Amino acid sequence: MFRSLLALLVLATAGLGLARPSFAVETRIKDIANIQGVRDNMLVGYGLVVGLDGSGDSLRNSPFTKQSLEAMLERLGVNTRDSDMKTKNVAAVMVTAELPPFGRSGSRVDVAVSTLGDAKSLLGGTLLVTPLLGADGEVYAVAQGQVSVSGFKAQGAATSVTKGVPTSGRIPNGAVVEREVTYAFGTEPTLRVALRNPDFTTARRIAQEIANKLKVNGRALDPSTVEIQVPPQYRADIVSFVTQIEQLRVTPDQRARIVIDEASGTIVIGADVRVSTVAIAQGNLTVRITETPQVSQPAPFSGGQTQVVPRTDVQVDEGGNRHVVVMNSGVSLQDLVNGLNGLGLGPRDLISILEAIKAAGALQADIEVM
Repeated sequence: MFRSLLALLVLATAGLGLARPSFAVETRIKDIANIQGVRDNMLVGYGLVVGLDGSGDSLRNSPFTKQSLEAMLERLGVNTRDSDMKTKNVAAVMVTAELPPFGRSGSRVDVAVSTLGDAKSLLGGTLLVTPLLGADGEVYAVAQGQVSVSGFKAQGAATSVTKGVPTSGRIPNGAVVEREVTYAFGTEPTLRVALRNPDFTTARRIAQEIANKLKVNGRALDPSTVEIQVPPQYRADIVSFVTQIEQLRVTPDQRARIVIDEASGTIVIGADVRVSTVAIAQGNLTVRITETPQVSQPAPFSGGQTQVVPRTDVQVDEGGNRHVVVMNSGVSLQDLVNGLNGLGLGPRDLISILEAIKAAGALQADIEVM
């Protein structure tokens, strides 16, 4: 049995003003924002993978695979409606892809393939011609090719070994674009920049940088959108104008935040996180109970009976080597990490301490639990 005790004493919660960290770096606008309207389009399709070495769907448990196989063979002039097919070399799959912006007819894109039925592996399989549909139901690409699988599964009579996910794979350049997504780029008098992480301060800095460096009118409409007036000299060469905007550098701002993944024990602390003056004491009470039963065997012909004698060992660790750590007001990320590491804590204990500091009002940051 394991029990953890966490003692937290807050000395004061008066914090210092937060200034922009001196280690903030400038980033290209291209890396933190997109040009509005220039976007990918999701495609999806249903198909069959053939050529599997007995690792495909069992047709009895996957009726959709059997129906698809019969329909495909009928289109090729083979009638199998009244036959009892028992092949396990075919698997029904879902095929997904992303059509890049301005993808032209004849260009190729990568596709991902994933099984639908009870297939064990797609290793060695080949995807047959599969139309890929957009959100409007139209066919925009056609996929076919050898499936590349990174995982594998080996099974014997008593045990099996699996690495990765053998029921999904990819086909590099496996789809040919058949239909283009029409978009009249550069015909509007304004251009909009969309931030990937919306923030008022970052949007305003982008608008100011564009106005100062390119001498054009730009303003932040909201935390995620910056509107820019396209100068007359760039109306016929909008690509050059966009290139200049993408290469400008700004310092993105972000709110202080701590992200916690309790499932894996991962903690990510932002650079702007600050802690008011606080003292932390952490102690662990660990009780270990070990059962080692022994068998008491009587002497031959003594008339006694064999008995199981319990033997129990109990160990108690009160964590007496733990210390109290005092963090001064306005400590930085490095100070916070050093102080918590000084307690000799694991990720689970750090999560409990951070949540306790936040509950006490001494943590100037948001905690997001994934």
